[in-house]
Amino acid sequence: MNNSSQPLPSFFSRISIAIGAFFRALSDADYAARLARIDDAPQPAAAPVAPPAPAPAPAPAPAPVTLRVATPDAALQLLSLFQREARLIDFTQENLSAYSDADIGAAARVVHEGCAKVLKEHFTIQPIRSEAEGSRVELPEGFDAAAVRLTGNVVGKAPFRGTLSHRGWRSAEVRLPKLAEAHDAAILAPAEVEL
Repeated sequence: MNNSSQPLPSFFSRISIAIGAFFRALSDADYAARLARIDDAPQPAAAPVAPPAPAPAPAPAPAPVTLRVATPDAALQLLSLFQREARLIDFTQENLSAYSDADIGAAARVVHEGCAKVLKEHFTIQPIRSEAEGSRVELPEGFDAAAVRLTGNVVGKAPFRGTLSHRGWRSAEVRLPKLAEAHDAAILAPAEVEL
């Protein structure tokens, strides 16, 4: 019989009690008889248990995500274009600690102009949101979470109201040059040997 004012013993305490009772029952017949009477005694009626609350309907399982293998050729081709037009790899591989901020700024201007040229020539890039940055926007239920990332104190569910901190970018068209079958896309910029 459980005295409700006493806490129930923990699992490990019950192991210790069970082992002690086992050996004591083997060596003490009176103790074993008392244990048998306790085990045979009618158990007090359990207090009625409230029926469990109905389980909420399970949410539909999200559709499995299908992963596609990205071939590196297009990424390598783009990196090669950034190197050719903007010397981007040269710039990022250079140790800039020996240069002044003015020298770095001048080099960054060349890299910026070259990168912008590659983007304009090979992509049509458009903002995802048409509103001006800093304006208040409302995101309705079912908004495209891939196109809009919520930041800050995100609680509750849509509709969400907030301030547009970045309009986002989307590629509307890609115009990368075709590659010859034998072209090695891993060669981002050939080595140069002056004769």
